[in-house]
Amino acid sequence: MSTGVSYNDQGGAEAAVEAGQESTPTSSSTGAAFGLFSADFKKNEDLKEMLESNKESLKLEAMKRIVGLIAKGKSASELFPAVVKNVASKNIELKKLVYVYLVRYAEKQQDLALLSISTFQRALKDPNQFIRASALRVLSSIRVPIIVPIMMLAIKEAAADLSPYVRKTSAHAIQKLYSLDPDQKEQLIEVIEKLLKDKSTLVAGSVVMAFEEVCPDRIDLIHKNYRKLCNLLVDVEEWGQVVIISMLTRYARTQFTSPWTEVRGAEFDENKAFYDSDSEEKKDQTEAKPYVMDPDHRLLLRNTKPLLQSRNTAVVMAVAQLYWHLAPKHEVSIVTKSLVRLLRSHREVQYIVLQNIATMSIQRKGMFEPFIKSFYVRSTDATHIKTLKLEILTNLANEANISTILREFQTYVKSQDKAFAAATIQAIGRCATNISEVTDTCLNGLVLLLSNRDETVVAESIVVIKKLLQTQPTQHGDIIKHMAKLFDNVTVPMARASILWLMGEYCEKVPKIAPDVLRKMAKTFTAEEDIVKLQTVNLAAKLYLTNSKQTKLLTQYILNLGKYDQNYDIRDRTRFIRQLIVPNEKSGALSKYARRILLAPKPAPGLESAFKDRDRYQLGTLSHSLNLKATGYQELPDWPAVAPDQSVRNVEIVEPCPCVCTESGSESEEESSEDSEKTSSDSGKSSSGSEKSSSESESDQKKKKKTKKAPQKKSKPAGDRYTEIPAVCHSLKHCLFSQNDSKKPTFRTSGISLFYMSFQVTTSSFGPLKTYELLHHMTGKGLSAKYHFPRQPCLFQPSMVAVQVILTNSSDHALEEIHIGDQSPASLNIHCFNTIERLEPGASVTVSMGIDFSDSTQAANFQLCTKEDQFSVSIQPAVGELLMASTMTEQDFCKEQGKLQGMNETSATITMATANASRQAINKQVLSVANVGEVPSSQNNFSRFAGQTVSSRALVLVSLELSESSGALLTINTEKSVMASMLLQDLKQAFAQA
Repeated sequence: MSTGVSYNDQGGAEAAVEAGQESTPTSSSTGAAFGLFSADFKKNEDLKEMLESNKESLKLEAMKRIVGLIAKGKSASELFPAVVKNVASKNIELKKLVYVYLVRYAEKQQDLALLSISTFQRALKDPNQFIRASALRVLSSIRVPIIVPIMMLAIKEAAADLSPYVRKTSAHAIQKLYSLDPDQKEQLIEVIEKLLKDKSTLVAGSVVMAFEEVCPDRIDLIHKNYRKLCNLLVDVEEWGQVVIISMLTRYARTQFTSPWTEVRGAEFDENKAFYDSDSEEKKDQTEAKPYVMDPDHRLLLRNTKPLLQSRNTAVVMAVAQLYWHLAPKHEVSIVTKSLVRLLRSHREVQYIVLQNIATMSIQRKGMFEPFIKSFYVRSTDATHIKTLKLEILTNLANEANISTILREFQTYVKSQDKAFAAATIQAIGRCATNISEVTDTCLNGLVLLLSNRDETVVAESIVVIKKLLQTQPTQHGDIIKHMAKLFDNVTVPMARASILWLMGEYCEKVPKIAPDVLRKMAKTFTAEEDIVKLQTVNLAAKLYLTNSKQTKLLTQYILNLGKYDQNYDIRDRTRFIRQLIVPNEKSGALSKYARRILLAPKPAPGLESAFKDRDRYQLGTLSHSLNLKATGYQELPDWPAVAPDQSVRNVEIVEPCPCVCTESGSESEEESSEDSEKTSSDSGKSSSGSEKSSSESESDQKKKKKTKKAPQKKSKPAGDRYTEIPAVCHSLKHCLFSQNDSKKPTFRTSGISLFYMSFQVTTSSFGPLKTYELLHHMTGKGLSAKYHFPRQPCLFQPSMVAVQVILTNSSDHALEEIHIGDQSPASLNIHCFNTIERLEPGASVTVSMGIDFSDSTQAANFQLCTKEDQFSVSIQPAVGELLMASTMTEQDFCKEQGKLQGMNETSATITMATANASRQAINKQVLSVANVGEVPSSQNNFSRFAGQTVSSRALVLVSLELSESSGALLTINTEKSVMASMLLQDLKQAFAQA
């Protein structure tokens, strides 16, 4: 009884640890048994209660334990109904864990998962990027064909998401959808094409994986992205690097010519006639063209070389196979050290690396000869590792190092690992075959092994000696006699069969010994293995033809034994031999050729490496490891005879043209010279103070000249401030590119027209502008700062949002050296204002800044500094300030809106007072929220507005349709779904307050 109690206590305690409960000991064996078999039931019931409670903390704790159970490999599928109820929780951490669970079990519980589709669809528009990604991951894990359209729309929207993490998840979902419904291939290819243009390193590996899964033959999709992928490769995550390198290897084999022929055309011929004409000689010289590597080919090799230092074995192996298949032969050796370094890793890694080195060492011994000691076998190595190292040592053997290698082999033969010792004997045989200088030495060494106590060693030695003797049979009659004497002591079937074969093949060289061996075999024939019986029959037949007087009766006796053997192969062989060698009335013409058939000279067998033909498979692949074509293996293409057009990889960089197209060339040249002077003055800021002051004064004078000219160029009303981005720029010298852009301007000749934007961008003239507090004077020790968005194109960089900051000194002393300090995040692109050397008490100054928010409402954090203090401040834009107004016709608006309907559309019905339903009131409310331009409308009940995001130039369309009930349908169409949702909320709030 006490045993039962203790057992129950232990089992109950373990169950309690897993379920998070205190154990309750029982005192009966029945209770113990019940507790043992119902532990899972109790545990699950406890977790269900926690999931159904009203406390978020209990739910969160339950989900952590459930995910822990899944991580341990335990089933938690019974909890699916209880878990799925929390899918709409507002707690972010709880929601993430619920999604992790749903990804695991959505395929098993499809009916229940389908009930939550609407929740997942709402989550796809959640402000949190991880929730959006998790929702898409769960949605793509529900393997039900009926939701394929929903999945397709979700993937398309996620592919245009602001978050690279969500875009990465959409690439993963592409593969799932393709496996569920291959008919969606064409639409998925469109998404892949879009994602391939993504510049985020987080997305690159995933989209290439989707490309390899869905459309690996669409090489045309890679052309424009080839150089980008090569340049991003170093910064991509490790498994993405493996996928991209593998894809680029195949791509390079189709687009570049072979680098393995250094000189093309005619080569020097020593046998050429002396009196050939000079003209033919010149012709040959012109045909001989040296190989010139394509710059894109060199780009791939150059950008993958640093990855040989990667900590990830798969990345190093991927680069090694790329160099093996793509690089010139003299450059392949740079991968050697990296591969040898991997031999210090785990044995699983060693196995794969050694397999690839074994294949390489057959064709290019020079690569690994300097590192031959790295392949010496260690006592701690596993058998399969030892065998591979032995293979490589045999491949690397040559006249210079064979003595060292044979000394190693002598040690290996004494190994307790019998399989390894047998493999070493085979390796010695290969060395003897490949290097004629050591053939006799190896053969004598193998003969000495025949006296070894280990049967495995003796048997393998006999087999190898048999093969070696076939290469020089006339010189080794003594060895054959020695093996015949050892025949009685050899028990391994293969070894006995090998000796019998030698006796039969060279029976004329040992005429006295061979019949005696046959006599011994006649006594033990019935007890021998099948392979030995077959060789005995062959020996008898050959002796019958060469020495009939001594062996005729023995042969007949053995043939009679074989005639009634249990094995049908032996019976068939016996009948065939009898009809062949014993002439009778039934024998045909074939018996006349018995001697020529049985005693025909046979070619010596070749002792070759098992890795000789493995290079037909791409290195590093599963097919190469297995030495057979695995499912899904793609053959590496052959080099093209003529390289395809390399211009397909040229990418036309279409950038905004922030320029002013002037009327005359002289005026343009004057302004360009002014810009160049300004640039030179900026670059000389580190020089002497006099030079700095003079350059600054000159630039100030130039600015004044520009401001005087500006009113003459404007043809719009003064209230309508605008910057026109021309659709077509026809002449280079009429165009002034912004020198403040971080990217270098791209110049094009007048023969090429650039289409950038079909809509004129304007600046909204609605005021007054909202002002926000940046720094309070109490916090800033007398320095106060306020900011507003002037809704003008940023002069510093087109992708930046213009911000004006009003700095005020509220203290009783002057503030010095007011400037911008550290920024967060570090990647934030801010154009800071120039340092304000001194700000007197009570004085104010307005400065301009530019901030690239990347179409995100994430705050820009930085430090506002004086000479003595630093203050942390942040500027967070409203979503409407991330837009710039644009004008278009009503027809263009409707056309663009049609393209953005469906998943790219967000709408809501709002109530509106009659007084606010006028066009003027609607314009006022919309423009107070967003920097958009009004679109002329022919319908009185429609108000339309258009804008574009500052950073990515994505179109944003807003429309209000008034109804008779004084309400309005507010619709926003844009590719930026999160931005649309936030803008919709701001507009609803603005109309509600009005």
